[in-house]
Amino acid sequence: MNRKLFLSSLLPASAMLYAFKGKAASPQRGNETVKHQKPPYLKQGDLIGITCPAGFITDDEIAPAIQQMESWGFKVVTGKTVGARDFTFGGTDDERLADLQRMLDDTSIKAVMCARGGYGAVRIIDQLDFSIFKISPKWLIGFSDITILHCHLNSNYRFASIHSKMCNSFPADWAKAEPIQIDTIKSIEKALKGEELMSYEANYQVNNRLGTAEGELIGGNLRCIENLAGSVSEIKTDHKILFVEDVGEYLYSVDRMFFNLKRSGKLHKLKGLIVGGFRVKKDDEGESFGKTLEQIVLEKVKEFNYPVCFDFPVGHQKANYALKCGVKHRLSVTEQATTLTELP
Repeated sequence: MNRKLFLSSLLPASAMLYAFKGKAASPQRGNETVKHQKPPYLKQGDLIGITCPAGFITDDEIAPAIQQMESWGFKVVTGKTVGARDFTFGGTDDERLADLQRMLDDTSIKAVMCARGGYGAVRIIDQLDFSIFKISPKWLIGFSDITILHCHLNSNYRFASIHSKMCNSFPADWAKAEPIQIDTIKSIEKALKGEELMSYEANYQVNNRLGTAEGELIGGNLRCIENLAGSVSEIKTDHKILFVEDVGEYLYSVDRMFFNLKRSGKLHKLKGLIVGGFRVKKDDEGESFGKTLEQIVLEKVKEFNYPVCFDFPVGHQKANYALKCGVKHRLSVTEQATTLTELP
């Protein structure tokens, strides 16, 4: 079904690229005029690598994802961190770093899917070398903690990536999967193949702020975005459409994170704001925060004039569609629905 990726698996083509690899690739931080590049879309027989830069997962748990991706016409290789465990992590920091680095460097691999989120990407991000990746880019896939990789890649190297479900979200029995599970997982296939421009629709929400905007799409997990503030991986939001989602946070914590976005200027020059799934913790008894998610967000953006939508199908939920970070989109928020459409 698949093969393990070992140190010796780098192909001659990638070995040749090591001639170009000295110090880590020079980033393009702050250069917002450089247009994002899309890695090549995948074709029949292309190879997808699976690795665990954050939390651990077993071989059995990723089997449904491998089976599904192979049914799309792709080949799959799993890294050494699949099945490895160091407490909550998919191996030690050194093991996770080496595994992801091998996949970034192996030019036979055309996309890298992170097996699951959890925590751990920030522990290795500064040691990753994108020298070969810049010469032979590939799609990086995942969400949640993988927001770290999306933001770092976006802000430093200006390559597009795919924010989507990961291996731990593929159903064990496809025949019993809910329609929304099937649709969202198929959106990964469509994103990888690039056969059509992606377009998603969300139901109208009474708290939406109407309008239309165009800009590069960027975002991910709100907590991860906040944690990157002040670092070389800090998200750049000017003139972009920002999407955010989160899970397991108290409302007061969400409020604090949105204040961080505002105070750091990340809400000032947006083209649009997309609020995805937010599964918040219930307030502790006697500690009611007194504001809803919608009130929290609208309070922070009231002085700015751009469309805002709520309950978009992205986040820690079954309705979590594949979104191309760094790719230009049109956001349309009307009294009928919200539509997000990829632009050529």
